[in-house]
Amino acid sequence: MNMTTLLLGDPSPSLRWRTAIELEGAPDDDDDVKAWRGEIGESLAVQSLLARLSAAERRPQAAGYLLCQLAYLGYRGPELATAVDAIFANQQPDGSWPLRLDDDNDQPARKPRRGAPPGLAPSDGPRFVTMQTVVPLRGIAAAGFAADPRTERAYEWLLRERLPDGSWPAGPKADLGGPGRPSLPEKDYRRLTHGEGCRSATTGAVACLALHPQRNRSDAARVGVGHLLARETRDESTLGWEVSRLIGLERAMGQVTFYVTFDLAFLLDLASRCGVSADDRRVRDLVTWLETLRGLYGLWEHQAHPQLSRWLTFDLECSLRRLADGAWIGNEEPASFTPYKRGRRRY
Repeated sequence: MNMTTLLLGDPSPSLRWRTAIELEGAPDDDDDVKAWRGEIGESLAVQSLLARLSAAERRPQAAGYLLCQLAYLGYRGPELATAVDAIFANQQPDGSWPLRLDDDNDQPARKPRRGAPPGLAPSDGPRFVTMQTVVPLRGIAAAGFAADPRTERAYEWLLRERLPDGSWPAGPKADLGGPGRPSLPEKDYRRLTHGEGCRSATTGAVACLALHPQRNRSDAARVGVGHLLARETRDESTLGWEVSRLIGLERAMGQVTFYVTFDLAFLLDLASRCGVSADDRRVRDLVTWLETLRGLYGLWEHQAHPQLSRWLTFDLECSLRRLADGAWIGNEEPASFTPYKRGRRRY
């Protein structure tokens, strides 16, 4: 029994359909492909996401990631276009999205800042700019609207926010920064190895560029991927973190920390979509390490959710195949990575 046979036997019609189309090259008029395509819209996973999407009309960030999840499951129903229009209804003239429209029910309530004026609502406290745009933008692109003129305005905003070294900052805090005022240095735990920007924000920005039919091979995308590849740590415990969120086994949450988990499967996905070659030293070393983790029948086991192993295997296999079309090779030298210093325990 080979790997694709196991994937085609998965209970999820989404995984069966995507495996047949993307790994096996099955035509759209294949009987099994048509049957699985019909089952996707009726599946409990998709129906649950559609119900949440309908309730997230005034929450662009929540709606954006729901679109990512639906697209990952292979759903392409009319609800996606309706949700995209609702997200665009809240877009600002400069192409970005506002920091917050109302309380996000998918996020835990935050306590008011110490020393804040009386009556200050939690949603008026410290907020971050970049992530408020990259999350809805990635969802719009994933839903198939990357070339929409309104989407292009958001991409242009994203490019204007880059730092001189090609990375992205978390963004100035609403109570500490503003237009023309420098933001504070990025925190150690999310600082890039070779860059001045935020690793979480840079990951989100590259994830948006990776889904654009032309911008995915741009210098901005490749420089961003280069910043992410510069961190050459190998953490098996977080492998497949993004897949687990897209499937719904982990909660998608966080503001500036939305993409802070360093997931090597997600990194390989972004590198393969942005045209990085398999001959790039950093990618070659990463692939070599990943191959050592392959288990029985060519599957990669997911550490936290064993039932997700087939999805993780599918995701990694797609990335490995896309690398064959890559031609860009970075020239960064290896860099050591030192974990950020933790404060002394009080007790």
